[in-house]
Amino acid sequence: MTGFRALPSVDQVLLSDRGRALIDAHGRAVVTAALRARLDAARAAIKGGADGETEAARLPHLLAADLAAGAASKLRPMLNLTGTVLHTNLGRAILAEEAIEAASAAMAAPLALEFDLDGGGRGQRDDHLRGLLCELTGAEDATIVNNNAAAVLIALNTFGQGRQAIVSRGELIEIGGAFRMPDIMARAGAQLVEVGTTNRTHPRDYEGAITAETGLILKVHTSNYRIEGFTAEVPAPALAQIARKAGVVLLNDLGSGSLVDLAAYGLRREPTVAEAVAEGADLITFSGDKLLGGPQAGFIVGRRDLIAQINRNPLKRAVRLDKIRIAALEATLRLYRDPDRLAQRLPTLRHLARPQSDIAAQAERLAPRVGALLPDYSVTATDCASQIGSGSLPTDTIPSAGLRITGQGGDAPDRLSARLRALPCPVVGHIRDGALILDLRCLDRDDDLLRALSA
Repeated sequence: MTGFRALPSVDQVLLSDRGRALIDAHGRAVVTAALRARLDAARAAIKGGADGETEAARLPHLLAADLAAGAASKLRPMLNLTGTVLHTNLGRAILAEEAIEAASAAMAAPLALEFDLDGGGRGQRDDHLRGLLCELTGAEDATIVNNNAAAVLIALNTFGQGRQAIVSRGELIEIGGAFRMPDIMARAGAQLVEVGTTNRTHPRDYEGAITAETGLILKVHTSNYRIEGFTAEVPAPALAQIARKAGVVLLNDLGSGSLVDLAAYGLRREPTVAEAVAEGADLITFSGDKLLGGPQAGFIVGRRDLIAQINRNPLKRAVRLDKIRIAALEATLRLYRDPDRLAQRLPTLRHLARPQSDIAAQAERLAPRVGALLPDYSVTATDCASQIGSGSLPTDTIPSAGLRITGQGGDAPDRLSARLRALPCPVVGHIRDGALILDLRCLDRDDDLLRALSA
């Protein structure tokens, strides 16, 4: 049995062919730190009775593995087979090819982000999107921030700071990440005035709450829950008349927001942004990375004079978009100019509109092939139900199909789920009724799943 003398020195490893290759791949400082940590671990093992030569032989392989693990991104691509198309924890919308190309071009070269090529002076970054947004929504003007929460925050701060903001109790929403409307209003400096009850709010409730201190009325689309039964709410056109008569701003937060009628694709209707504009709201806020199918962003469209005030708010610089997302959003919005081909070109809409029969046929094809790759499990095709996700149509499901995978033991689905998450290309499904379900709605190509499982 040999001891510490069998271990190489730091310099010996770094000057070896393998050491130089690791330095080329990872950098000298990173390799040196990882090597010192591995040598310390080897000395501890030898002190505990391990053989020195064995530890020395293992060292290069363990060092390479440490460096590879440290260099691997945790943001690696994966397969979303959860059945939730817009999964917040999995990055929501997949971008269209046109958006990806535009973002790549923006990263690779200088571009006229805030430069007026005609006049040679300074331009505005929102100008790249303003015209498209006005064209697609019918609004007078538009401005863009980094997400819809920021859009609501800056609008509330601009028109409600030090003033009252009226909102129905049934619309005091909370969404993921501790975004609670009362808290956001407080951060914006607005005084919350609740009207109505949880399930019923009437025009007289708003009219009775308006005072000289009222800055705005806020209408919130309850995108992530439904109140059913004995209910009443004031529709946006009636609320717009109340706000206009009182001379206060009506801010309509659509949440996910949609630029097209989802009913045309077999989904339940959601109010479109253009409809909200036509209904008379002064300002409308909505997201870019949900139903719209683009990168994370928040849009504010509406009256030109009010948009100008928002753009003068010092917060605007803190929540503005970078060139990469602006480029991707411009490309995404341009797709909406061609509605006949939108479902084929926009991944979000393509996945949502995919026929159940098409997915079922894919499940039948894949079941035996996946079963061959998972010999310890039983794999069968099954019907299931998808959902849009990210708070959109929360009570609605879409008929889908997938793979039902079962194994020996009550913990078999959990064990397999953990194994699939550990793959180089992780595969994530959901567990239901003692089985792991892989919903195939978002699987564009059979080979993507087969390659992932082959690892």
